[in-house]
Amino acid sequence: MSASPSACVLVVDDEPDLRTLYELTLLREGYEVVSASDLAQAREWLGQRQFNVLISDMRLPDGLGLELLRELGEQQRAERTIVITAYGSAENAVEALKSGAFDYLTKPVDLKQLRAAVQAALQSQRHDPASPGGRHAAGNSIRQALPAPAAGAQALARIVGDSPTMVQIRQRIEKVATSMAPVLILGESGTGKELVARAVHECSHRADGPFVAVNCGAIPDNLIEAEFFGARKGAYTGASHDREGYFQAAKGGTLFLDEIGDLPLGMQAKLLRVIQERRVRPLGGVQEESVDVRLVSATHKDLAALVRAGEFRQDLFYRLNVIGLRSPPLRERRDDLPMLARALLTRLCAEAGQLPPRLSEEALAWLQMQELPGNVRELENLLQRALALSAGDVLEAQDFAEPDAPDSISSGPVPMDSAQAALAPAASPAPAEIPDDLQSYLDEQERQVLLKALKECDYNRTAAASRLGLNLRQMRYRIQRLGITMPSDDEETQG
Repeated sequence: MSASPSACVLVVDDEPDLRTLYELTLLREGYEVVSASDLAQAREWLGQRQFNVLISDMRLPDGLGLELLRELGEQQRAERTIVITAYGSAENAVEALKSGAFDYLTKPVDLKQLRAAVQAALQSQRHDPASPGGRHAAGNSIRQALPAPAAGAQALARIVGDSPTMVQIRQRIEKVATSMAPVLILGESGTGKELVARAVHECSHRADGPFVAVNCGAIPDNLIEAEFFGARKGAYTGASHDREGYFQAAKGGTLFLDEIGDLPLGMQAKLLRVIQERRVRPLGGVQEESVDVRLVSATHKDLAALVRAGEFRQDLFYRLNVIGLRSPPLRERRDDLPMLARALLTRLCAEAGQLPPRLSEEALAWLQMQELPGNVRELENLLQRALALSAGDVLEAQDFAEPDAPDSISSGPVPMDSAQAALAPAASPAPAEIPDDLQSYLDEQERQVLLKALKECDYNRTAAASRLGLNLRQMRYRIQRLGITMPSDDEETQG
């Protein structure tokens, strides 16, 4: 689809042939194009009028394209800037993005990527009539982007809390969502890093595209390249047809790499190459394919420490950490706990099709006393269990403990539930190493116990619940919470 003729692009490059190539490419798309051969001429044009997009080579006869970028920022201009860097010049690309560039391209420039970058830059512009870029000096209206999608506001609303840290992170999400710069989210397990990543996606111009979330630590090493980049038929035993990888599946959207610190070193090198060149070669393929994704990564590990230990590539760390966000642990925002608990209850009950109960003051006080090392995820698990055990429309403190353990409310930590207690004598030995994520480890142990009981009872929920000392309601809750897939959704068949 061609652009409105009033969408204007300024191209700055000292090579006449390249300048002409960019001009012709953009003119065919319907843009108005103005060109300059150096910084001085570009400044002259910028002094006369406003543009939608500025495309500048990094190195120019009288300086660096970054100088224009910084000047636009100081003047609070509305132009989106795309910087063109030399092949393999990773440091320049990172510096450009950190200086506020919307995106970067590497030489030789792929014209398809050029068109896509300009279109994305236009889409990312916010509708703001008071913006310095709202009108041309000559009086012609320039193309403005539509307001941020409603999904963005909804995604930000899911990041609950009025503490200063949560207000700040929501503001930062809105700000960083408007560029293509990679984002690295740091935070302990259970703090909602994927929620932050989804908010970055939903607030961006890519909100209509796919959001593909990948747990880098859950992919077997022998399949990781095919999972990321795709594979051609016959590339390996069992590859009976061509298949897409994560990069292809996230085309036009956001690729979220969770637990990026668990990525093997060999795969880190391949990921770095894809980030730099924006092209992937499927396993068993002979041709590379261009990719159009925004990368958002997350980890609970200290990546800087892994870099120092030689377990994570320093160059990849710098490419991923262009924009940093931190998801704070619950202990740093205790004042948010009542609001967070009520929001979680509302969501959990909406999913179950029931009205949310009220939390008593005693229940809130008890929750405030818990250490909650598993953060929001642990709080959610506690609320889920209380919902399953409660029979009234008010959650009391005792609903968070097992019926046969009345003293647990005053003792602090929540004891193991009845399913775990029933099988405690047959529990597996302690792990050889302390798990990085205790809650996930315990969930997996409980999942295996439930699966074993269900299989031995021919997937009859009632029989399996009785064997574990649970009632049917408790059994259904655990099956749903742990994501256990049943052979049939027919409740009567399953008991």
